[in-house]
Amino acid sequence: MRTLAILGSTGSIGKQTLEVVEEHPDLFEVYAITANRSADLLIEQARKFRPEVVVIADETCYPKVKEALADLPIKVWTGADSLCQVVQAEPIDMVVTAMVGFAGLRPTVAAIKAHKVLALANKETLVVAGKLIMDLCKEYQVPILPVDSEHSAIFQCLQGEGEPEKLIITASGGPFRTFTMAQMHDVTAAQALKHPNWDMGAKITIDSASMMNKGFEVIEARWLFNMTVDRIEVSVHPQSIVHSMVQFPDGAIKAQLGVPDMKVPIAYALSYPNRMPSHINGKLRMSDYANLTFEAPDLQRFPNLQLAFDALAEGGDRTCVLNAANEVTNEAFRRGQCKFLQMAEVNAQTMQAMPFVSNPSLEDYFAIDAAARVKAREILGLS
Repeated sequence: MRTLAILGSTGSIGKQTLEVVEEHPDLFEVYAITANRSADLLIEQARKFRPEVVVIADETCYPKVKEALADLPIKVWTGADSLCQVVQAEPIDMVVTAMVGFAGLRPTVAAIKAHKVLALANKETLVVAGKLIMDLCKEYQVPILPVDSEHSAIFQCLQGEGEPEKLIITASGGPFRTFTMAQMHDVTAAQALKHPNWDMGAKITIDSASMMNKGFEVIEARWLFNMTVDRIEVSVHPQSIVHSMVQFPDGAIKAQLGVPDMKVPIAYALSYPNRMPSHINGKLRMSDYANLTFEAPDLQRFPNLQLAFDALAEGGDRTCVLNAANEVTNEAFRRGQCKFLQMAEVNAQTMQAMPFVSNPSLEDYFAIDAAARVKAREILGLS
């Protein structure tokens, strides 16, 4: 029996994690669940799973959650600091970081310092502060089990193997893979939110459409697997059946295949080093796929991917700046405050405008993130 804290239980990954838990009640117990401001769903989850603690980060939602759970012996906490406190609880074995965005950084650090195993779905933690996080994991001897389908695939391919030569991260190409630049100029958020293969949250779906998500996965892979940027490649694979590949020095390539269902990598992370029976709807039948295709990404039409490679190569605080700018532009696009192609332009301008910090501390990252957001909003004319 593993006892879990699920940060971001009301998001896409959090909800699917709870589905996996529900399918295996003999293996998992939920100690804590958290949400930012999705009070109604958090209340519903709390009444169903009966955790010891629930945290609603937005303090304005606290009275509603507290009152709704008053008849149950559940502690209700609020505020961002409570996220850091809850992950340190002694009964917790594993913390599932399913929060979206920069907000996942501080509670992830708190979980590491409390010696909790991490099931990492919050890619921004490694995008922003990869070296710092991996150094802390080494210091506190905390393993990270990747939840992203691509990183889970690489992790699985590396089991029992030596040093890889290259990581090949696959990308679906998103809804605009075949669009021309002219067509992409006027695409809407509603179009971008219709991912052809995956069911994800709004922010990640937009990042997938712009290929920023794939750029972040490159940065995440660099730190998770201790690979230099020149040994990481992106291959566009529209069918989303091959989730990623690893090439070895002898020329052999190992790949992990499966249907595009996030419950598979979630379950693998929760149960590692074992595998649990799957409850997904339909397992992969190779005969259903006459063609699996691969192509190089078009960095002119999807410049966010190139920005990620550039930020990673430059080092220092560049990936933190890129992440902050992208969180601003992603939200602005969803609100109709900027064009699709403008997101990458503003991200690049923000990186150019921000001073370079070569070796940021944890507190530096918070200051850099805040300043980069201000700059991005200023460039967009939203300040």
